[in-house]
Amino acid sequence: MTTFKHLLLAVALVAPATLTAPAATAQVGGVAVADPEAAVANSKAWATARTQIQTQYKAQLDQANTRRQAIQTELQPLVAAYQKAAAAPGATEASLRTQAQAIQTREQTANAELQRLTAPASRAQSYAIEQISAKLQDAVSAAARAKNVSLLLRPNAALFANPTADITSAITAELDRTVPTVGITPPANWQPGQQDGGAAAAAPAATPAPATNNRAPTGR
Repeated sequence: MTTFKHLLLAVALVAPATLTAPAATAQVGGVAVADPEAAVANSKAWATARTQIQTQYKAQLDQANTRRQAIQTELQPLVAAYQKAAAAPGATEASLRTQAQAIQTREQTANAELQRLTAPASRAQSYAIEQISAKLQDAVSAAARAKNVSLLLRPNAALFANPTADITSAITAELDRTVPTVGITPPANWQPGQQDGGAAAAAPAATPAPATNNRAPTGR
């Protein structure tokens, strides 16, 4: 089922998992690793913005969470009936198609509804993240210079990296220095991606809960 990974907001905005990077030594030197998304997610500006968004859009997020729970309750018997039919002797993709399509159509409609409910908060979150990300490249460069790093890799690109070679926390410190706060109210004509400079970084708050966790297969 669709999980709307392109959205940054959960139906009910919850605090993201902690992604604090191991502390780096004063002088790393040579090759280091860093997670730019974690650096943004751990920044003070993002923590403040996330709390503000949770407060400002609480009514819409609570409404979305209530609807999600109701939709899950609605879909569970439909999925159970489909699974029972799929397990029956002689079941085929053709015989199951009508049930599967009905479930998928209902879920698509439900997820579109949830997306509409969370859209204002999602827009605010995207705006806040983009402001922080605009300073990310400068923060990476400053942290790399301070640690005497000549080559910087993402953690998943390194076969092995000593924890002291991770300068993510140093990048976060630079972000905290250069962008201590950000706004959460986008201008009327603002669209994601308009901010110049910096790499786009997604905070890990972020995937909206699907309408149901019970995935109905499309056939045998």
